[in-house]
Amino acid sequence: MRLSSLHEGAVLAIDQLRANKFRSALTILGIVVGVATVMAMSAMIEGVRSSILEEFEQAGPNNFFVARFNFNEVRIVSDGPPWGTNPEIQLAEARAIARLSTIRTSNVGLDLNGEFTYGRQRLASVSIAGRENGWSEFTRGGIIAGHDMLPSDVRASNPVVLLSKDLAATLFGSLDPIGRTIRISGRPFQVIGVFELAENIFASLQKNIAIMPYTSAIKHLEAWTGNLIVFVVTASDATQDQAMDQVTTTLRTMRGLRPGDDNDFAVMRQDQMVETFNRFTGVFFIVMLALSSVALMVGGVGVIAIMMIAVTERTREIGIRKALGATRREILWQFLFESMTVTVIGCLIGMAVGGAGAFLVAQLTPVQASVPLSAIVAALLMAAVAGILFGLWPAWRAARMDPVEALRYE
Repeated sequence: MRLSSLHEGAVLAIDQLRANKFRSALTILGIVVGVATVMAMSAMIEGVRSSILEEFEQAGPNNFFVARFNFNEVRIVSDGPPWGTNPEIQLAEARAIARLSTIRTSNVGLDLNGEFTYGRQRLASVSIAGRENGWSEFTRGGIIAGHDMLPSDVRASNPVVLLSKDLAATLFGSLDPIGRTIRISGRPFQVIGVFELAENIFASLQKNIAIMPYTSAIKHLEAWTGNLIVFVVTASDATQDQAMDQVTTTLRTMRGLRPGDDNDFAVMRQDQMVETFNRFTGVFFIVMLALSSVALMVGGVGVIAIMMIAVTERTREIGIRKALGATRREILWQFLFESMTVTVIGCLIGMAVGGAGAFLVAQLTPVQASVPLSAIVAALLMAAVAGILFGLWPAWRAARMDPVEALRYE
């Protein structure tokens, strides 16, 4: 089709929108909602994903975990939890890992929740990280008041705790928390330090965190040892694969596993968490596309309606054009291009709304939302295809008109 015909179709479509502003606004509203939803959700997912990748990169791309089972995998079981048949990770195994030539250091840890009280202040559920010395190798941040736990605190299971900056402010206000005693799940603990995590999406979303010796969590809070994890840092002169292979061989030997036996433990890379996140967000994105397509269908029905009205209003014009030699193909493409123009205008407005929403999310939340190029291309293609599909029947009807009957139309 000639460029002049394309230009003419676009001008006619815009004239139709101007002539019927209210009707046109209702027509493209569904398209705007559908496209804006896709753009905003794509931006948020991309922002969270980039934050996770950045956090893993800064925490150490060669770090990995040893746990009782692979919590990145989703499994449906009928005979109990997925870790039921696997023995717990033992402290002796963690110490054996730390002595390997490919390992620079390792750190034992477990996680739990507890009730924190000080005076009249009470927090029902605070995240507690049971760790040992060297936990800062895996958690970006630093001590800003007091001191870190000592090796003797871990060995003796001393009831000491470090509080995040926000948690200390919530419990103590302007008071100095160092040396004060709080109660965690009814047991007394002495505050020895305050730490501040480096700015990231996780620190922003979860501000109240406490760190204590993992031995203290087991002794005083009866923490479940079944979720004990070994955080491992690869030596500088070894690769992650070499370190993981050596850890796997060591644990299999210590557990007496035969060559044909499956591992009854899990060695997990950090990037496996990213893969799990990508699978989850992929499903979520498909659901959002399905929901936004409903709005697009509503807008598509409006496109059909407005184009049918346009065909009816311009019946005599169609007859004149056919009498002057216009072919069915030219008439068909003219109205198809008009419907595409309507949907693309709705798409552009939706992209602007979605982009503005992503900008607000990036400014007001820790999620650095940004619209990926793939979402922009997908939105434009979706609008163009919708314009063709929803404009096909009106365009076909216009192209099939009898010129004599069309010229008689009043």
